[in-house]
Amino acid sequence: MVIDHIGIVVNHLQNGIEQWQSVFGYKQMTEIVINTRQKVRVVFLRKNHSVDIKLIEPTEKSSPVFEYAQKGGGLHHLCFRCDDLNSQLEQLQKLGLRVIAAPQPGEAFENEKIAFVFAKNGLNIELIDTGKRARLLI
Repeated sequence: MVIDHIGIVVNHLQNGIEQWQSVFGYKQMTEIVINTRQKVRVVFLRKNHSVDIKLIEPTEKSSPVFEYAQKGGGLHHLCFRCDDLNSQLEQLQKLGLRVIAAPQPGEAFENEKIAFVFAKNGLNIELIDTGKRARLLI
């Protein structure tokens, strides 16, 4: 597994994009994509020789990240890309990690499967087995 991206919850995507561009030199990599299952809007940012950043904004109060965004947001998850999502998920479960979202289509990944697991020390992990991004700009 390798780190694919870091997920950051924000109150407003545009403000987050501007911050990551001006402070850290990232560029918007994708258009904004709505994830209807998680009730969020997401956008990927990229910088040469660095890990991608996914900014996440809740679209409604029932979003799993709404309360977190209201408190200012911040680091939400590390995403690891693996060779086979289902076998990696099985391996992590055997190691004691808890599945919090079973494999499902991820709109930000052209509907390739994503899953979330929770590890010790409060680590929220997204798993993917694709390098695809929806609505690429760069």
